[in-house]
Amino acid sequence: MKDRSKIEQPVAVEFQRFNDEFAASLRSETNRLQSAIDQILNASGKHVRPLLVLLAAKACGQVTDNTINSAVLLELLHTATLIHDDVIDETKQRRGVPSLNAIFDNRISVLVGDYVLSTALIRSIQTGNLQIIGIVSNLGRDLSEGEIKQLETAEESIIDESCYMQVIRKKTAMLLSACAEIGAISAGASGEMVEKCREFGEYLGYCFQIKDDIFDYFKEANIGKPTGNDIREGKVTLPLLHALQTGKREEAEHCLHIIKEKDFTTENIDLLIDFAKANGGIEYAEQRMQVYHDKAVEVLMTLPESEAREGLLSLADYIVERRK
Repeated sequence: MKDRSKIEQPVAVEFQRFNDEFAASLRSETNRLQSAIDQILNASGKHVRPLLVLLAAKACGQVTDNTINSAVLLELLHTATLIHDDVIDETKQRRGVPSLNAIFDNRISVLVGDYVLSTALIRSIQTGNLQIIGIVSNLGRDLSEGEIKQLETAEESIIDESCYMQVIRKKTAMLLSACAEIGAISAGASGEMVEKCREFGEYLGYCFQIKDDIFDYFKEANIGKPTGNDIREGKVTLPLLHALQTGKREEAEHCLHIIKEKDFTTENIDLLIDFAKANGGIEYAEQRMQVYHDKAVEVLMTLPESEAREGLLSLADYIVERRK
């Protein structure tokens, strides 16, 4: 697997500046809010999105103050959506530590999510760039629409790969697309380069979400959340979707009955996971992920050769090779 430090190397100084400004952007004199903020900062993840912003900017020119500002605001927006998603999904653990709503309650979590979102909006205005503000505004709508679409497909037990792809496009691909696009804009890139970065980010987003969905089918995966959790919430992701289309009819109908009745006992979740694996679901999802990875690399290779471009290539490899 790619060494994370080598991916960051082309923007190591700028990435440290991002980390400092991200932490500084979240401060409150309200004790309970600051306590929640401390929990957010302690549980911060891999920061793939701001890294993508910084590398895209450097691949197109130079990291500017607006690049740092954009990296911070996009990570704030992402953080706010995670907080709200945990409330919606009643998730009690994220990245191996208790989620905000598990430590406090849903009321506090929703309000903290709103506070983080508002901080992101303030940061977007500070860029002074209407194009960036427009992208972020549309992104907020896409993320909300994707989450609602996912709830809709889970509640109505919609078994359809095209619906699945619509959900992950709105939920994940558009966010990474915006990160790469805004990174390029902040560096003053040409319209053509901005479009290439946008496209690269979208393909990367599909890879990221499909990889996350694959993790849910492996009990031994150290991913910081219970495996089978997506199925437990009624989310039928790519491995199981494929198996339901290609598996033996009698077995597939039994699995469909479990999904439609939402009879998600531990035994039934294990049955669905085993069914997906036995019918090539994991391999199919990995193949689809590789197609998007290869498309991302193809687009990226049209950018000028640089250390930052190599960093983006390594980031693409890291996303499909990661183990959590």
